[in-house]
Amino acid sequence: MSNVTRTPGSTPSLDKRAPEASISPADTALAHLRGRALQANSGVPLNLDWVEDVRVNTSAVERRAQSLVTRRTVKKDYQAAWLLRAISCMDLTTLSGDDTDERVRRLCAKARQPIQHELVAKLGIESLDIKVAAVCVYHVFVETARRALEGSGIRVAAVSTGFPAGLSPLSDRVDEIRRSVEAGADEIDVVITRAHVFAAKWQALYDEVAAFKHACGPAHMKVILGTGDLLTLRNVARASVVAMMAGADFIKTSTGKEPVNATLPVGLVMTRAIREFANQTGFAVGFKPAGGIRTAKQSLEWLSLMKDELGPSWLKSDLFRFGASGMLADIERQLEHHATGRYSADYRHPIA
Repeated sequence: MSNVTRTPGSTPSLDKRAPEASISPADTALAHLRGRALQANSGVPLNLDWVEDVRVNTSAVERRAQSLVTRRTVKKDYQAAWLLRAISCMDLTTLSGDDTDERVRRLCAKARQPIQHELVAKLGIESLDIKVAAVCVYHVFVETARRALEGSGIRVAAVSTGFPAGLSPLSDRVDEIRRSVEAGADEIDVVITRAHVFAAKWQALYDEVAAFKHACGPAHMKVILGTGDLLTLRNVARASVVAMMAGADFIKTSTGKEPVNATLPVGLVMTRAIREFANQTGFAVGFKPAGGIRTAKQSLEWLSLMKDELGPSWLKSDLFRFGASGMLADIERQLEHHATGRYSADYRHPIA
């Protein structure tokens, strides 16, 4: 495999008049992997040898993913702590054709207070100030969400680039990104052209994602691969690598609109691509599974995957997100059981 090695670091100042100490990479690290300080991804040139050399052992991936479901459990206080972490890494999302400003405002209120006040008191976690990481909406609702979340520290994410198909003209998709950023979006979830993957047009895919990244400006970019449409795990791995080379801050499994969305085998392939990219470049890229994640148990499985494959640095919202909303109600039910010994009805934990 031909490797791209790019280890960012700071150059000590030669100006003896400057009193400030030089800043080391460790001081600005986004994450650490095996003791190495990693920086935010700024992209690398497209390396076609690297892309073509990608291989995936499908049967081994499936066996490893199955072991995540069967071999590890967390109980009692530990389970409650993991579930609270899952909430803090959640992108509450509404992407329906019947969305309204009022629905978005209700979702934002839930984002600010994802756990009912009385349950927070029972758990004794008032000081933790648990809230979700972001609220994800269509472009037309970005300003509504921004106003509703003002001062909360919760980010506004907008789906863009012709979501969910990503088949509108490139100039229209780039303009849509710019408009969302101007409206106040902190993060942009973009959709790739899946046909580039099927045809192995890696330069076209790289150029597309790089154009999206440039249009995002200061906003973080999550690149949706549409893994349910990509047919093979090798395609998933290759698309992941190209998106990261082009500057993705996150790679994301799905739009939530495909027949098959986030699965653990796909997650394993994508997290290992992230690990390889970090080892080769010194850059940390985040991961977002989205679609089909509905239960507290599933959240624990995904958190276990992140811890095992990428380590503690990825167990935070800067580098890990759940694209899920329905899961929050089940997490609340599990937390209430932990606090009271009883399960409550679903209707007691509305989302919006």
